[in-house]
Amino acid sequence: MKYALFVGGLATSLASACAAAGDRPSPGWDDFRLYQWTGFYVGGHFGYGVASFGPGANPLPEQGVLLPHSATGLSGGYQLGYNRQLANRVVLGIEADATFTAPLDGLALARSPVPFNTTIDYVGTVRGRVGYAFDRFMPYITGGVAWGHTHINVNDADGVTPLFPVGHYQAGWTAGLGLEYAVSGNWTAKAEYEYVDVSRKTYDLAGFGLDSVDVDPRIHLFKLGLNYQFGDTPWMPVVGKTKLPETDDWNVHAQTTVLPQGYGPIRSPYASPQSLPGGGQFQATWTTTAFLGAKLWDGGEFYFNPELAQGFGLNGTLGLAGFSNGEAQKAGAPFPKIRAQRYYLKQTFGLGGEQEAVEDAPNQLAGKRDIDRVTLIVGRFAVGDFFDGNSYAKDPRADFMNWAMWSSGAYDFPADLPGYTRGAVVELNRKDWTIRAGLFQVPSAPNSDVLTFKTGGTVVEFEERHTLLEQFGKLRVGVFANSGNTANYNEVVTQAAANPALDINDITTANQRTRSKYGFYVNLEQQIAGDVGLFARASWNDGQNQILSFTDIDRSLSGGLSIKGSRWGRPDDTVGVGGAINGLSAAHRDFLAAGGVGLLIGDGRLNYNNERILEVYYAYSLIKGVTMTADYQLVVNPAYNADRGPVSIFSGRFHAEF
Repeated sequence: MKYALFVGGLATSLASACAAAGDRPSPGWDDFRLYQWTGFYVGGHFGYGVASFGPGANPLPEQGVLLPHSATGLSGGYQLGYNRQLANRVVLGIEADATFTAPLDGLALARSPVPFNTTIDYVGTVRGRVGYAFDRFMPYITGGVAWGHTHINVNDADGVTPLFPVGHYQAGWTAGLGLEYAVSGNWTAKAEYEYVDVSRKTYDLAGFGLDSVDVDPRIHLFKLGLNYQFGDTPWMPVVGKTKLPETDDWNVHAQTTVLPQGYGPIRSPYASPQSLPGGGQFQATWTTTAFLGAKLWDGGEFYFNPELAQGFGLNGTLGLAGFSNGEAQKAGAPFPKIRAQRYYLKQTFGLGGEQEAVEDAPNQLAGKRDIDRVTLIVGRFAVGDFFDGNSYAKDPRADFMNWAMWSSGAYDFPADLPGYTRGAVVELNRKDWTIRAGLFQVPSAPNSDVLTFKTGGTVVEFEERHTLLEQFGKLRVGVFANSGNTANYNEVVTQAAANPALDINDITTANQRTRSKYGFYVNLEQQIAGDVGLFARASWNDGQNQILSFTDIDRSLSGGLSIKGSRWGRPDDTVGVGGAINGLSAAHRDFLAAGGVGLLIGDGRLNYNNERILEVYYAYSLIKGVTMTADYQLVVNPAYNADRGPVSIFSGRFHAEF
């Protein structure tokens, strides 16, 4: 049943698109010339895999989401290739691809501690393809060379915590078969099975007091993919001409963002692993996301966003409450990891009356909708997709990077380590206002990657739209409450004072039970002139119990300006200037001062002062959809500690989208 549900949901967008594109009569045998497979193409794929590494290899369990965890879990990546269709309809081609595996399933790993674990980071192939063109359908077989990167993590005494990663590249071969179908425009969809066999590698673990182990990967990959066909021109199709008619019944968008950051030496008289290193550091992150959408029925839409993420925030995304890189996830990785970040159903119920146009965009299908409407969303998404929006400070891929700028910092929105949850949102929209509410899963414990149904998070937001001196603006007010497995700061500090021989963070874990956290946020965006906008946020939570998901902030004020470059002849460029002040409750301060560790911070002791942030950026538009950004952030009292810093963080950013 799990397999059937997953495959059915994953294929919904492709199946809907194929059905819509296939409404025209089937071509006769004389019409096969209508579609030609000759040309270059590029695309992406997503699916599921299983693998074995040989006896005693202890495969690392990786996330399968709705499917069981496996040695690969969910998998996905990208491909490019070239086809040549012959006169007899035989299609010869060559394709290169890279397939990446899912993140660790921590819950499964904790059940079976072992001295080491083996995993495969990615598989690459270069394959020949031989197919036969039945007009828009092409079955094919494929085979060629393959390689992969495996590694072993020698674990700590608990048999779970990895200590010493050792990795190797291994070469081999692959074979498989598939079916590809021309959907609409220049897009084709494919389903493919691949078997990958790479050579055996002996890992010598004698230096860790362990026997040697042979890693002999045998991998089965099941893929669904999309390819964009360029024709015989390797760079772009003929302008204004597509191979098939376009359709509004589905869409595809994508983005990629590379964000390097660094800082030099800072004042650091004492530190812990959660502190920014005093000697300075450089790190970078890279994400690539596909945005797939399909119309299912009247008002019904399905969206699916697989994402590859690689790299780390500064100090592993630790050391700042207002963290400096909005692309940095708490679950960083040296190799890209694939996650099904969003998959949700959206149903819109029109209430009649005036309509508005909807433009084609990521997670938005073109068309018209009633202004007065009710919308229901169910599935996996980020809470920020629908709440706490702001036109000038919301997207770290395009505007402000600091967490305290693009979000209400004291809103501990429910999320796993990459920042997503599962739940439902309902929204009532009128011409001048909207009210929306959401119910979400929360992590099983602070900073956990496991979402649970046992407790939950809720938020209600009211959005008012207005015109001030003929300039458009929005005001959003939200109230929220979470119930999760957390510790109480005052109780922990009291117990630690009474038991000085015990570690305060062990006491914290023992004190965790179902507790609540509540608060509010106010969010303003206001256009000042045609190319100048202002944003401001204020947020607060009660600050008595541990933060569950976001970051260590109990009070936050932020604001700034966003200026387009039309005044100096660069209308697609943007300058942003903003600032934030973050604070903690008294109970939270006492907890950190006693040596407690938060989600992102904890210096071992604390000379408290508010964390203050200044951010300035310039986003330079290279071409439509491609920007380069230079960003500077000054953080005073990082992690609320007046004994540390200040720190000047310099960032670059390359962002491309279509």
